[in-house]
Amino acid sequence: MVYARVLCHLVKGKGFLISSSLAYLSSLLHSMHVDYTDPKYLSHQTILSLRNSSSVPQITKLDDALHLFDQMLHRQPRPSIYQLTKQITAIVKMEHYSTALSLFKKINSMGIPSDLYAINISINCHCRLLQINHGFALLATIFKQGHPPNLTTYTTLINGLVLADQVFEAVELFKKLLKTKTCEPNQVMYGTIINGLCKAGHVTRALELLRFMESSSCKPHIEQYNNIIDTLCKDNMVDDALNLSTKMTEKGFKPNIYTYTSLIQGLCTFNREIEASRMLRDMEKEGISPGVHIFTILVDAYCKQGDIEDAENIMKVMVTRGLQPNVVTYSALIDGYCLIGEINKAHEVLDTMVEKNIVPNIITYSSLINGYCKNNQIDEAMHLFQEIQNKGLVPNVVTYNSLLQGLFQTGSSLKARKFFKEMKSKGNKTPDICTYRILFHGMCKNYECMDALDLFRSMGECEMMKDVGLYNILIDGCSKCGELDMAMGLFEEIFAKGLKPDIRTYTVMIKVYCEKGLFFEGRELIVKMKENGCLANSVTYNVIVQEFLKQDKCEECEGLLEEMVSEGFSPDATTFSMLLRLMPNKGKDSRMLAAIQKMKGNKTRDDRRTELTFGLGSFDIWKPSPSGTC
Repeated sequence: MVYARVLCHLVKGKGFLISSSLAYLSSLLHSMHVDYTDPKYLSHQTILSLRNSSSVPQITKLDDALHLFDQMLHRQPRPSIYQLTKQITAIVKMEHYSTALSLFKKINSMGIPSDLYAINISINCHCRLLQINHGFALLATIFKQGHPPNLTTYTTLINGLVLADQVFEAVELFKKLLKTKTCEPNQVMYGTIINGLCKAGHVTRALELLRFMESSSCKPHIEQYNNIIDTLCKDNMVDDALNLSTKMTEKGFKPNIYTYTSLIQGLCTFNREIEASRMLRDMEKEGISPGVHIFTILVDAYCKQGDIEDAENIMKVMVTRGLQPNVVTYSALIDGYCLIGEINKAHEVLDTMVEKNIVPNIITYSSLINGYCKNNQIDEAMHLFQEIQNKGLVPNVVTYNSLLQGLFQTGSSLKARKFFKEMKSKGNKTPDICTYRILFHGMCKNYECMDALDLFRSMGECEMMKDVGLYNILIDGCSKCGELDMAMGLFEEIFAKGLKPDIRTYTVMIKVYCEKGLFFEGRELIVKMKENGCLANSVTYNVIVQEFLKQDKCEECEGLLEEMVSEGFSPDATTFSMLLRLMPNKGKDSRMLAAIQKMKGNKTRDDRRTELTFGLGSFDIWKPSPSGTC
């Protein structure tokens, strides 16, 4: 009882810290050796209730549940705490946690004593409301009443810590329970910790715990494997997920629909549709019928790759198996047609949806609007934008981004800026980082870099001001507008803010230094890049070589060409053209000629597509993606 009072005081005291209470709890657990399954720790009333209570009717409406509860309180004799708690549990299942807690308070005010079952439900309600401190206060109450916590109590608290994003504290409590042998964790408790670790991004530690489970008396179940497999896939570790799936099978657990869904989604994320399709066949061999969701994943993957024919074939297979494509499936197909410029086909899919009484959502229309914008059909896009609002649909930030990009793309800079202001005036449509990238890129492309810079400064100290991508766009814009000093100032500002320049930043700044006549500084920047762990690529070398050639600095250029070749890169089409025009007369030796002859017919790690694509003429490296997302 002394420990109970100490813990109770800790929990109820001001400035209560869970981490400190866990330390006291640890010492408390060390001093106790209790068998929580012993019937003596259950109240006599609870045992009788478990034996004699009639089943509570299934209630699905809160008002009905409250009415029934009120009736129970006025019965004679009064129902047991177990019967009342069972009725409150129905309310908890409806997720009315605050209401449930108020009912427990009412019970206590009537002098009906709570038991461990009731307190555990109360702890769960507090945890669901992220009131974890109140949950630990009830833990102290349990000790004070002489009813030691059971496995459910600790599992509920651990889950509460996970819900409150206090995974470290959850793991510490779990470790203390193991160390003191307070209780034997079951699959639910292990699963809660694994879920918390995965949620917090600690999938490696989750794997370690899974291995520990495999060696313990409580063996993992497929749910624990699935949780980690899904997290690995979402963390782009699909090969690790596949390996874990194989090991899981070797241990006697057959993959289920959730396993296959995670793996197929992971494979499709990495454009491994062939392997995903093969896995689909494996599912069917195991007698697991893929649902609409899995087929939709494949349809979406093929559409993103531009393989519309394969996507349509998948949909035909769905229909032959009695599965009807849903709004997500059709939206993916519409997006696929838009990506390849087949807007009319995309509209036909929309008409098919309407014929089948499948209501298009904002994602469906956003895909179509993006398609119109990609094909410079901005009037049609704006018309559809107005139409969907008339239908009561609310455009999302992706819809606005697509239209903003479309307006800039068609040269309507003033309309685009006006549209951006309208977007900001919509309280629930806050521009995201992609919006500002589209806006600044469009303004700079239209030689409005000073206006873009003013807008950038007006953003204050928001998190987006720390985006290196925005600095890259503005530096490049200032360069194109002839504001070289301004570009250099922005470059220095990146370091002043503690940000890390990327390869795009350095490449643009090399161009700026050379245009400013600071060729030595431009050359040195390649060295500084390497020192900062950012290696130059083909674009970087082509940019600096072209800038040196523009000023007839052939001798310096020879050294750059040799370095470029030694790094495994080759000149692009623009650089080659400039080199040929400046080639010395026939019969004269030069290091430049020797470097070019060395390159002739010798493929480096750049393929020819890269050479032709990344010339200075196509150095538009911040152009937002077609979907209006970054």
